[in-house]
Amino acid sequence: MRARLDAVRERGGLARGGRALVGLVGAPGAGKSTVADLLAAALRAGGTGCAVVGMDGFHLAQAELERLGRAQRKGAPDTFDAEGYVALVRRIRVQRPDSATVYAPLFDRHLENAIGSAVPVAATTPVVLTEGNYLLLDEEPWRRLRELLDETWYVEADDGDRRARLLARHVAHGRSPEDARAFAEGSDERNARLIATTRERADVVVRWHTGVS
Repeated sequence: MRARLDAVRERGGLARGGRALVGLVGAPGAGKSTVADLLAAALRAGGTGCAVVGMDGFHLAQAELERLGRAQRKGAPDTFDAEGYVALVRRIRVQRPDSATVYAPLFDRHLENAIGSAVPVAATTPVVLTEGNYLLLDEEPWRRLRELLDETWYVEADDGDRRARLLARHVAHGRSPEDARAFAEGSDERNARLIATTRERADVVVRWHTGVS
């Protein structure tokens, strides 16, 4: 996978200001964050600078979700500041070596809220990975992301394993086993089905345990 990223950097990144910008897409619990972290670690170990920016940093605040009546659907497309996320990706796309550092938010699962300006993206960083659920959704404003990214990778895992990870995650972050199961089988699963419809738009499919197709 690192070789693939290096190829993206050479083919797409250098032609667009010296940076490769790659999107990782997948259903809740598919392992997007893990794949991003593994790729970033491999790139850095080989001497290539890399930053990871998550779409989850644009979750609407819990209080705002409750005000809007969307708290039980957290993770659905309309529970994110989608325009803000697209604007950030555009800033990263046009960032040049003499530009100021761009700061991205980070979602804290323990707080269930985002922390602003937590992830620095230096102007000289050659590879930026951004991961999230809806990078390939063919709706406004999400569809604008395609023209900003050099390549998109769809991350998928066995559905049973994915659901088990989700359930464990929800329990670890404070939900009762009953609430965790209800959320995983309700809102999470509806979102997963929507995300699966975007799979065919990806440039690459990453399957856990089988590598890249």
